[in-house]
Amino acid sequence: MGTHENETVNEEKKQEQAENSVQVVDEKESKIIELQAQIDELNDKYIRLYSEFDNFRKRTAKEKIDLMKTAGEDFFKTLLPVIDDFDRAIKSNAGITDVKAINDGVNLIYNKFKTSLLQKGLEEMKSVGEVFDTDLHEAITNIPAPSEELKGKIVEELEKGYILNGKVIRFAKVVIGS
Repeated sequence: MGTHENETVNEEKKQEQAENSVQVVDEKESKIIELQAQIDELNDKYIRLYSEFDNFRKRTAKEKIDLMKTAGEDFFKTLLPVIDDFDRAIKSNAGITDVKAINDGVNLIYNKFKTSLLQKGLEEMKSVGEVFDTDLHEAITNIPAPSEELKGKIVEELEKGYILNGKVIRFAKVVIGS
């Protein structure tokens, strides 16, 4: 083989290598384009999901604020008839001198008010004669027990305790026998 033939073979090899190199570059570019399309698609999904979550968060925060503003509405609607009764009692008591009639009217309104609160889940605690319980009672003082059976028990209730739907909302203030 002559130099001319060697040059021809070398040029063919170079051309073949160039074609292979172009093929590899084309494959890499198509892979890059494919991967970029996947990245764009995932980024779009992420942005949409983030946007949906942000809207959800804003909506639930607004609903929570609205709920807090109107949470007591049902309770106040229950108490409105009691206020109406007080208004009527005040008007009718203006000219009455019979104390018994006034007391009866006040007791009726008190019972109606108490019933309204019971319907909403408020309960009075029974304390006198019970064993002192720090989860329900607040001890104000100790006094000598009037009888042996009242030692360590509640002798007197200074302020009633209340439970709302199973949760203590006010501890009973009590005097304990010692």
